[in-house]
Amino acid sequence: MSVLVGKDTRLLVQGITGAAGAFHAKQMIDYGTNLVAGVTPGRGGEKFDARVPVFDTVIQGVRATGANASCIFVPPAGAADAILEAFDAGLPLVVCITEGIPVSDMLKVRRVFEGLRASTRLIGPNCPGIITPGGVGEGCKIGIMPGHIHKSGHVGVVSRSGTLTYEAVGQLTARGIGQSTCIGIGGDPVGGMDFVDVLELYQADPDTHGVILIGEIGGAAEERAARFIREHMSKPVAAFIAGTTAPPGKRMGHAGAIIAGGKGTAAEKIAALEAAGARIAPTPSDMASTLAQMLRY
Repeated sequence: MSVLVGKDTRLLVQGITGAAGAFHAKQMIDYGTNLVAGVTPGRGGEKFDARVPVFDTVIQGVRATGANASCIFVPPAGAADAILEAFDAGLPLVVCITEGIPVSDMLKVRRVFEGLRASTRLIGPNCPGIITPGGVGEGCKIGIMPGHIHKSGHVGVVSRSGTLTYEAVGQLTARGIGQSTCIGIGGDPVGGMDFVDVLELYQADPDTHGVILIGEIGGAAEERAARFIREHMSKPVAAFIAGTTAPPGKRMGHAGAIIAGGKGTAAEKIAALEAAGARIAPTPSDMASTLAQMLRY
């Protein structure tokens, strides 16, 4: 099993004819993702990669192909509208890769998203996406992660950092430990799914036996995750928090990775997770080994 994506996913890519959209759409096809449609306004009627139809609007693509997920590679100025268009088309999963969307735009998206939680999930923005590893016809990659480092198995990975997601996956695969589904939730201050939303899915998935959670300074998502782990998780969780040496008031990488008003420090997050029963990896290179010890792999 997997969470959110798999062999039944029918993907639509918004911004498929742009440089980034075209490059990563081809990578997703090569991985085995069932990419059924693309959307670029004014380019309707064209074909991408000689077989994928391009439409002017998302609703046209959904009606013609039965797409049930979208991946967004629209530039920042139009990305929030692209998310809302995917919501309006009734897509149950929307993955926004775009970085640099204005916070004011995402606040409008978030208000709509809050009313759609029962029917729609949003991953991102500013994220690497989601992948369920597997062979052609079984695996599904939506986003920009390097597919070749993943291996099908039983560990879920959820992260605010794309690069650290790849690091954790690479360590797991090197140990022969496969992954069920890996989800990069993004590092912006206003986004879609957070750690708790993903942990709920992993807890309910019988094929996910353990979880690596990768957080960073800023916000309170890790503290909320700690509360959920303490109250609801029966599966082992290994965690790593990036930014232990970050000075207050200075943004570190992601827009949401900033300590403000004395809140959101790495020490606070580590303490909360440890108190909840998660085991903290002391360095990025210890993420897989920390979980492996808990799973006794």
